[in-house]
Amino acid sequence: MAAESTFDIVSEFDRQELVNAVDQTQREVRTRYDLKDSKAEIVLNDKDLSITAGSEIHVDAVRDILETKALRRNLSLKIFKWGAAEEIGGMRVRQVATLQQGIPDDVVKKLQKLIRDSFPKVQPRIQGDALRISSKSRDELQSVIKLVKERQDEFSVALQFTNYR
Repeated sequence: MAAESTFDIVSEFDRQELVNAVDQTQREVRTRYDLKDSKAEIVLNDKDLSITAGSEIHVDAVRDILETKALRRNLSLKIFKWGAAEEIGGMRVRQVATLQQGIPDDVVKKLQKLIRDSFPKVQPRIQGDALRISSKSRDELQSVIKLVKERQDEFSVALQFTNYR
């Protein structure tokens, strides 16, 4: 048992699930009585998502529906970084959400420090926008996963564990 075991901590989301959540939201907006004539639109781009409607109340209602659909599809709400609602003319309001994928540098460093302080025999290494954790003991790796899951609320992004070997 001299070989090292590893796993990666990443921040990703299933794009197809997000597309499905947006489609379900659009269907519900078209059929809901209070939103039928609001001319609400949801546009999903590569890196962001925007909601446009006739008033800020309608934007908030559509956003609430979208977040509910995303949660039902096991998407974390941390993937949405909502900006402020802004008037765009023509009596319309738009709110844009940046889709967060990848772990930012400050979060990676905080995560790396947490793991190093708690488990001195474990080596966390930054690899791009992911964090690779390696150790000779699989039990320590399991303990690291448990610790990060318990303290997930401290981080601004959703974290997943992949490539456990």
